[in-house]
Parts: sequence; C-alpha cells; structure tokens
Amino acid sequence: MKKASSSRTISPIGPRIRAARIAKDFSQEKLGVLIGLEEGSAGTRISRYENSIHEPAVGTSIALAKALNVPLAYLYCESDVLAALIVNLAKLSLAELQKIQKKL
Repeated sequence: MKKASSSRTISPIGPRIRAARIAKDFSQEKLGVLIGLEEGSAGTRISRYENSIHEPAVGTSIALAKALNVPLAYLYCESDVLAALIVNLAKLSLAELQKIQKKL
C-alpha cells in the first residue's frame, strides 16, 4: 500500500471505487445516489472516497460493491492482480470454484 505524506497508510479502496465506477460508466453523483446519498452531496462524497480523503464505513462499502457489481473483497484488495482475480472468480459457479480450490 502507498503511504501518504503524513506516513499514514492509504487504503486501496479509493482507486478500486474509481476503477469500478468508470468501468460501469457512472458519474460520481450517480453512484452516490445509487447507494442512497443525498443528490446534493453524492458526488462530493464519492470523490472524497476515491481520493482517499475519507474511507467509507463498511456498510457504505457493501452498498458501493453492490451498486458497482463487484465483490466487497475487490474494493479492499491491495494487489491489482489479485483484485482482478477476485472479480473473475466471483463470476464462476460454486462447482467451478470448488474445482479451482481443489487444484490449489
């Protein structure tokens, strides 16, 4: 994970929200409204999440994941490769996942 200038650790959730939002072709305001934020502040709130100014509470993260159609784990994953795998694995059936798990 990256470090901010104040030496605090920056969560991967901001860039993950931005990537998933852009992939869905949602504006920040649209995403905010989809998760129940007030229209007047929705875009600003999502911008603050994406820029790691604020980190959403877990309940908000769950709503974001649902609206963006990605697993919650994707939003918190530090590795880009693992994050992409999580998205792809989530599309598989339980039987397919069990086969992969056995191989691992």
